[in-house]
Amino acid sequence: MIIVQDKLISDDIVSEHFLCDLNACKGACCWEGDLGAPLEKAELATLIRIYPEVKPFLTPEGQAVIEKEGAYLVLDEADGDYATPLVNNGPCAYMTYDPNGIAQCGIEQAWKAGATDFRKPISCHLYPIRVNQQVSGFEALNYERWHICSPACTLGKKEKLPVYQFLKEALIRKYGEDFYAELEAAAEEWNREG
Repeated sequence: MIIVQDKLISDDIVSEHFLCDLNACKGACCWEGDLGAPLEKAELATLIRIYPEVKPFLTPEGQAVIEKEGAYLVLDEADGDYATPLVNNGPCAYMTYDPNGIAQCGIEQAWKAGATDFRKPISCHLYPIRVNQQVSGFEALNYERWHICSPACTLGKKEKLPVYQFLKEALIRKYGEDFYAELEAAAEEWNREG
């Protein structure tokens, strides 16, 4: 375990390799699983605010679910568990496809087009890192292994790209430049000692 600021970082984030291979997985993380993308409480009002700008980028099925169920689901308000809604217990309601049949985030497509200032939920941007809140007073960052990401592990190993480097932009978005610089220094030290 590596400690950076007030975060506990799993060794796997430094030692394992990862590079999304969308041609292989087709973006399966957007439709696999039992729940939508985890959301932070601060993102809830944002999803409501940006929906009019994001709506044109979504599928009709996704629009219908959001308009019926809302921009997000409350899984456990006491624990602060929220997620994006799903279409028929399958894909995320915000999921869309590119012309090659690869899943994409409609929110991110709207952001790329300049229609919104919000890129996408941070849990999606940080994946395969999952953040567990307040473990003994710390946030814990863990590497989540999922069989659908096997091609990403293979490609990451081939390119020698550690998880934390693959997620540099997302980690800076979440925690800032100073955090990432400290993580990079800790990773270099960890690799020297390992």
